[in-house]
Amino acid sequence: MNRPIWLLLALSLLLSGCPTQLPPPVVIEKPVGKKAPDFMPSKWEALPDWLTQDLNASWPALMQSCSAHRFKPVWLPICAAAAKVDRDDLLAQRTFYETWFTPYQVFNPDGSDTGMVTGYYEPLLKGSRTRSERFAYPVYGPPEDMLEVDFGEMYPQFRGQRVRARLQGKKVVPYFNRAEIDAGLAASLRGRELFWVENEIELFFLQIQGSGRIELEDGTRVKIGYADQNGHSYASIGRKLVDMGELKLEEASMQGIKNWAEKNPDRLFVLLGHNPSYVFFRELPDTLSAPLGALGVPLTEEYSIAVDPRTIPLGVPVFLATTQPNSSEPLNRLMFAQDTGGAIRGAVRADFFWGFGELAAIKAGSMKQSGRMWVLFPKGGEPSLN
Repeated sequence: MNRPIWLLLALSLLLSGCPTQLPPPVVIEKPVGKKAPDFMPSKWEALPDWLTQDLNASWPALMQSCSAHRFKPVWLPICAAAAKVDRDDLLAQRTFYETWFTPYQVFNPDGSDTGMVTGYYEPLLKGSRTRSERFAYPVYGPPEDMLEVDFGEMYPQFRGQRVRARLQGKKVVPYFNRAEIDAGLAASLRGRELFWVENEIELFFLQIQGSGRIELEDGTRVKIGYADQNGHSYASIGRKLVDMGELKLEEASMQGIKNWAEKNPDRLFVLLGHNPSYVFFRELPDTLSAPLGALGVPLTEEYSIAVDPRTIPLGVPVFLATTQPNSSEPLNRLMFAQDTGGAIRGAVRADFFWGFGELAAIKAGSMKQSGRMWVLFPKGGEPSLN
C-alpha cells in the first residue's frame, strides 16, 4: 500500500538520521581498476576440497533454490538440467556445476577475502497459548500499527532503504525498541500474543535465530517463524558484556550469555535493552520440513546459510571455506544462500544453519570462525565488474 507523500517526507526527515587457521588459498591476481571489488572471477581448483565434495548431500538445497527460481530465465535451463542428473553419480553432479556455474570469490570493501562465519539453529522452547505464572513472556505476532515504507518507491537514490515507524498523534516516530516493548509501552501488541514462554533469555535467542518450535503443556509442538522486525538495528549483548568486563571474549558465546543471565536475573532487562532490535513471529504449518528462510523455502540442515543480500543474491550456491565450531578442523562445503539475518552484515559474512536439537544448539552457539566465500553465479547471470 502506498503511503501519503506527507508521510514519506516526514519519515525522511525524522528517521534519516577468535580467528582460526584456514587452508592456504590458491593465489589469483586481483583485477585492477577497482578499489574494492565485491567479486572476482575465480577457478574451480581455487575451491578447497572441491574434487572431494559430497555434492549429493547438498542436492536437496539446490532443489529448494530451484523451487524459488524456477520461473527466472537464467535458472530455467539450470533447474531442468539438475532434474536429470543421477543422484548417485558424483562425477555427473560435479560436471553439472562446472557446466552451468562460474565461481567468483567474494571480497570485503577493504579488499580482504576473509570474514566471520557464525552459526544458528532451530531452538525448542517450553510454552503455552495462555499466560500463567510459569509462562510469563510473550511471543508476539506483528503489530498492526507498525508502518513499513520503502523510500525507493518515491526516491530512487534511497532504493532498498526501508524504515519501520508508527504514528504518534500527527507525528511519525520510530517504532518501539526492545526496552520499550518489554516494558509494555507498545499498547498495540496487547492481544497479539501467539504464545507465552517460560524463559526470557531463551525468548531473546529465539528472536536471534529467527525461527523455532514451542512445546505446549500437552507435549505437542508447533513451529513458528520470522514475520517482521521493529526496524531497529541489531546490537550484540555478548559484546556489551565483554565491554562491561562481565565476560571474557572467549566466554561470550550463547551458552556463556545464558549462564550470565541465570546468575544475574535482576540485570537481564537492562542487558537485553542494549539490543533494540525486536522480532515478531507467525505460526507455521506443521507440514514444513524445516524453518522457512528469507528465500521463502525450507532451510536444509548444514547446507543453508544466511548472507547479506546487499552483496550475495539469495538462492545461489556459495562455496564456504571455514573451520568447524571452536576448532581448526577444515569445514569446506558447498552451501546455498537461502536466508538473511539482522546481524549478518558484510560481504564475506555467513551464518551457518545447523538444524534442530541440542547438538545443533551447541555447534551454533560456539561457532565464530574465519572464512572465505565463493559465489557460483549461473552462466549468463555473472556480476558486472565495471
